[in-house]
Amino acid sequence: MFISKTSRHIGKSLVVLANAAVLAALASTQAFAEKTQYPLTFHNCGREVTVNQAPERAVSIGQGTTEILYLLGVHEKMVGTALWIGPVLKGYEEINAKVERLADNDPSFESVIGKKPDLVTAQFEWMIGPEGVVGTPQQFEELAIPVYVSPSDCVGKDNSSGGDGVRKGVFTMDLIYQEIAELAKIYDVQDQGAKVIADLKAREEAARKKITTANDKLSAVFWFSSAEKDIDPYVAGRNGAPGYILRTLGIKNVIDSEEEWPTVGWETIAKSNPTIIVAGALDRRRFPADDIAVKQEFLTTDPVASLMPAVKEGHVVVMDAQAMNPTIRTIEGIEVLADAIAASGLNK
Repeated sequence: MFISKTSRHIGKSLVVLANAAVLAALASTQAFAEKTQYPLTFHNCGREVTVNQAPERAVSIGQGTTEILYLLGVHEKMVGTALWIGPVLKGYEEINAKVERLADNDPSFESVIGKKPDLVTAQFEWMIGPEGVVGTPQQFEELAIPVYVSPSDCVGKDNSSGGDGVRKGVFTMDLIYQEIAELAKIYDVQDQGAKVIADLKAREEAARKKITTANDKLSAVFWFSSAEKDIDPYVAGRNGAPGYILRTLGIKNVIDSEEEWPTVGWETIAKSNPTIIVAGALDRRRFPADDIAVKQEFLTTDPVASLMPAVKEGHVVVMDAQAMNPTIRTIEGIEVLADAIAASGLNK
């Protein structure tokens, strides 16, 4: 069985691509270098947000956005973080240890405002949004605290039905690059933002080139978790980050749903006969199947799942679940899946 564990390493040495496309990408980032003029007003997830100065006391709710702030080098301007599903980016362990963890999952509104932040960032609207479990943007704005929500969770996405929402538009990494650029402008670190974006684009292109012959010959299902081990799993719909990973590599998603993480029965998944099962590894323990060991045990013992060719032939790929969310780690997901397919010979 090939089970390829992600290195969880977004900061590893980059492949140097000396071609015109990358040089053009680097050149296009020149605009980032313009110094931020405060007060800075911009549109974010249907709201107008004003930041009066570069933040000095930020609270970031959501591992994805927090890691972007670390890459931008503004960790010393952060006073709290929350909502983590796995280890921090490799190389950022000491930095992360210096930023207070308000909660592993949902922080309270009181714990956030208790840090006296001058900026609050959120990865998901279900954290801070119209029905946010932490609070609404208006609640923070009443206290003169600006809120920035990741564009990847609101652009082309309807969160009004609750849960993980429905993604009407197709996610692309452009939404993550927008988030990096906007946060860089908020902090007036545009040059660093440009470098982060250029590095991610170079890595994506390098991973794409590893799998050039898939051309929809392969199919896959992404299993994030399950509320209970023996009930229908949460699997990736077609328009989210896993969909982007699969489209990038020319692989078909067997789940045809606009829901971000619909629940689908194993009988239905088995009938679709995916070539590959991508199983999420999480450090959090909100659900029993967050544990990758539980997923692996289920796949080999369940009467339906264990008979799937992908399981019997060992085509199960373990991926850090953070790469399955719309984040900078999505690039890592492309790398992990490309490496696993190349090693298995499935693309021949």
